Parts: sequence; structure tokens; C-alpha cells
Amino acid sequence: MSDVRDRVRFSYSTTVSHRPGLALVSTLTGSWSMSSSLLLRSLRSRTLSRSYGFSLSSPDRLQFIQTEKPRTPPPSKSLVFGHTFTDHMLTIPWSSSEGWGIPKIEPYAPLSLEPSSTVLHYAQTLFEGMKAYRDEHGKVTLFRPDMNMKRMNTSAERVSLPTFDGDALIQLIKKLIHIERDWIPREPGHSLYVRPTMIGTQKFIGIAPPSEALLFVICSPVGPYYPDGFKPIALYGTTEYIRAAPGGTGAFKLGVNYAPAVMPQKKAAQMGYAQNLWLHGPEHYLTEVGTMNMFVVLRKGDSVELVTPPLDGLILPGVTRDSVLSLARGHASGTYKIPNLPEKLIVSERPITMKEVQEAEASGNLVELFGSGTAAIISPVNRIGYLGKDIHVPTGEDGMGPVSRPIWTELVGRQMGTIPSEWSVPVTA
Repeated sequence: MSDVRDRVRFSYSTTVSHRPGLALVSTLTGSWSMSSSLLLRSLRSRTLSRSYGFSLSSPDRLQFIQTEKPRTPPPSKSLVFGHTFTDHMLTIPWSSSEGWGIPKIEPYAPLSLEPSSTVLHYAQTLFEGMKAYRDEHGKVTLFRPDMNMKRMNTSAERVSLPTFDGDALIQLIKKLIHIERDWIPREPGHSLYVRPTMIGTQKFIGIAPPSEALLFVICSPVGPYYPDGFKPIALYGTTEYIRAAPGGTGAFKLGVNYAPAVMPQKKAAQMGYAQNLWLHGPEHYLTEVGTMNMFVVLRKGDSVELVTPPLDGLILPGVTRDSVLSLARGHASGTYKIPNLPEKLIVSERPITMKEVQEAEASGNLVELFGSGTAAIISPVNRIGYLGKDIHVPTGEDGMGPVSRPIWTELVGRQMGTIPSEWSVPVTA
């Protein structure tokens, strides 16, 4: 039993938060071991026990099949986010009988799937978004990839897909990035977007844990999200639809969470807004902005408060969100001061309603509002359409605010290597 327990241990910690009107929910975010009761329940399930019982193949067993038709990376100025892909991809098959198969880096090509594959019928799919950066000396790094691996494993558990050794997958991803290193743009603000994905591939029309799955990783060179400077966006405070519900899948990065948001996004665009501001409950609690986490900055006397909704089961535990909070808390405690960030800073993970935002605007205490995510890093907001009226959010001359600007500068410096950080994990020397 101890041997199996050792193999299911992951590096998580449990954060417990409470939003009024919701059940108390524990969210896995960063040292946790599977309890004996959960372990026994997993062992009673043939598929779950096998998903925990196998590790990814050693990176030393990696097979590399080089493309016969290498392409020249396009000019960086022509890049459109998510449209260009590199020459190779990483694939790792899994089955409940054999566990994880031999990893391969092979030419980027269409996948061969049976029409009855479970992913096509029951949305058994999850993904992550990461970036590889090249500094001015040519050194390539990943930004906090361990966080992505932890979240990917929690997402896999949520839809009964196999879990895996996160460190082993990071090593395999590093090998893929090293092979594709010429695809990483050299211009400032550019990067290589890395998309690990897992799908259920069993040939079966029925709702059950799949007995076969595929983990694959593709890469895409991208430019800065705002190539011509920050452009604050307008949000539509969406009361007609919700992104997530208590006990649902909002805290996991699953494909099923994204398709239903497309139609509300189209309706928001038709009304002149760039993104949905997802609200929850009759109190209209703020949750997320489009596909990003969300922060509100309020003036509290001679201090400013940075507010983001708690991880109560509705909110995706974003890597950028965690980075923003870590930097802000380091500054507030005095352990790591960030230039130009307000000295008297309060950092809060708490519920916030549209009523509080409205009152802050009316009293002149609404300082700024912004989204955070891997693609944009920071995305400032200048207005919110809510119940037929617009709430106007202050922005600076460059589109950002007094809290988002210095935090963005610090984050980008760490990502690009101009600010030394343990969050930057080297891929090449």
C-alpha cells in the first residue's frame, strides 16, 4: 500500500475559500497527498488505479522522427496568435492495460481518430497554455511550468483521464522546444506558445472513463498580444449566461468550458464589447473576464486594495493570477519591493459584487480593473456594460493603471530574463 501511495503523491496544497451563498469548497492549488480513503476508492476502480499506477516513460526513451520537409519560420511581424505551428509535435499514448507508452517527437501532422473516439462525443479533453521565451543572449526558458503540470493533473482527474509525472513531461517538453528553438522569435515581446493537450481516444459510445488516451504537445510562435501598445477593452457584464457553477468544472482547464462561451462572446461583440465579464448569482459576483482571471483595484483611504475572487470552485487557478498575487504580496509584506507599485497595498482574495464596483465608481474609489492570463499577461479594462449602463474604469495614458503597470513590468522582466527569477526554468544553456 505504501508503494502505491508514494506513486500518487503530488505537490499540491489545499486552499479553502468561501463565497457567500456557495458551499465551502477546497481547491487544489500548490503539498497534498492522496488520502487513504480516496486511495482505496481509486483502487476499487480499475481505470483510476491504473491511471495512478503508471508514470510517463523516461525521457531517455524518447523517439525522435525528424520531418522530411522542414519549413522556414515566417517573419515575426506576420504572426497571428494561434495560427502558425512548428515542424514537430510530442505524442504519448496511454491505455489502461499498458499505462503510458513510448513518447515520440514526430512531424506535426493530423491525428488519426476513430469516429467513435470518446473525445468527439463526450468532450473528454483538457489542455494547458505555456510559453517559452528567448532572452537577449539566446537563452531559452519556460515560465513556471510546474504550475501548469499540477493544474493539468487536477483537470485530468476531474474527467477521469490518466494522470502523469509532471516533471517527466516537463523534460519531454524541453526536448521538443530545444528541437524547435529556431521557431522562437528573437524580437522583444515574442515567444513560443506551448499547448499540452490530452484527449480520450477509446473507440466507444458510452459515458465511462476511457481505456485509451493521447497526450500531445504542439507549439506556435507568437508575437505580443498588444503589438501597438496596450488597448483597454470594454466588458459586457453578462447576466444572461454563466461560465461556471458550484460543483461544476470552472476550476479546471477543460475543453468543455470554452465552446459554450463562444455564443455569449459573439453577442457581447454585437453590442460593442470585447469580452464577457462573467457574473454569478443574484448578487452578480464578478468571476472571470472572458478566458482570463480578473482583478479589481479599489482606493481604501490612503491605501489601495487589489481584489481578486477566491478559488472557490468557480475560478480557474491561473498561473498568471498566482504570479500577480505572489508579487503583490511580496511587495505588501516588504520582502520584495516592486518599483512604482503603491507602498500601501492590500491584497485580498475575496468575493466582490457589481454593486461594490458601481459604488466605487460613483465615489471615485475605482482605481482600475484588469484581466490576467498566459496570452495577454495583463489586459486592462476601460468600461463595463451592466444592466443598460456603462461603468467607466480609469486607465492611464498608456492604457494601464498604477497597480497593473508595475506588476506587468516585473512579470515580463522575469519571463524575458531581464529580471533573474526562480520562476524561469532553463531549456537551453
